[in-house]
Amino acid sequence: MNEKRALFFGLAAVILWSTVATAFKLTLAVFTPVQMLVIAGVTSSCVLLILCFIQGKATDIIPTFLAQPASFILSGLINPLGYYLILFKAYALLPASQAQAINYSWAITLTIMAAIFLRQPIRHKDYLAAAICYLGVLVIATQGNLLTLHFQSPAGVGLALLSTLLWSGYWILNTKNKADPIISILLGFLVALPLMITLACYEQADWTTQHLSGWLSAVYIGVFEMGITFFLWISALRLTQNTSRISNLIFISPFLSLIFLATIIHEPIHISTVVGLVIIITGLIIQQYQKKRKKH
Repeated sequence: MNEKRALFFGLAAVILWSTVATAFKLTLAVFTPVQMLVIAGVTSSCVLLILCFIQGKATDIIPTFLAQPASFILSGLINPLGYYLILFKAYALLPASQAQAINYSWAITLTIMAAIFLRQPIRHKDYLAAAICYLGVLVIATQGNLLTLHFQSPAGVGLALLSTLLWSGYWILNTKNKADPIISILLGFLVALPLMITLACYEQADWTTQHLSGWLSAVYIGVFEMGITFFLWISALRLTQNTSRISNLIFISPFLSLIFLATIIHEPIHISTVVGLVIIITGLIIQQYQKKRKKH
């Protein structure tokens, strides 16, 4: 029964994550990245707080923060503040299909950064996987024009790659954090919210003429990209006895995302994006295969 529940939660998380690139574009058609971050951040904070109350963890929030305040403040500055602000700006500059595919290379970035900062061993297959993944990024960023190295949006590509550094840095920073994961994510949002609102005030963007679709999309992002989906994924990993089977479900997400982008917002999907994404997934599978072999 637990395995069926784990598979259900895992598939639900993957399907929901697959929709967020579309939601990003729908929101960015109405709001600026800062506005989008504020709405999604407030929504996600409420969702995570409700989850804490439902699970009986609400009384642990303040003691958890006071146990290591500096760590949670730094984590909140990285994620959600820095990571999502940069990611949303990348989506504003690039087609969503390209931005999400490039961002998907974060797992390789994490391996490299873990080797540098945590002194974790990195083997030959890690180097091969990294080379393959970043070749895929290059194919996507140049739309297949590898010889000319012409980038449609160098700033967008740079921001998408920077987001992988921030996301990886966030997880490295939290490797020794033994606090409850839901509380940890919530504290990051509570730390970042005042700064998000300050940025929105400084930006002086217009909030009065926005369409309902933009608000609904931003709230959707807060609920599913930043809130409930994380809980579903953690629950799936905790219930299963076969972590690799659940983890491998994530490889479905970017391809589902392309389908949603093409059918819902009718974004043209370049063949170079599909080819580059396949190359990136190949690199990630090589990395996963190595880790699996390492356990035996």
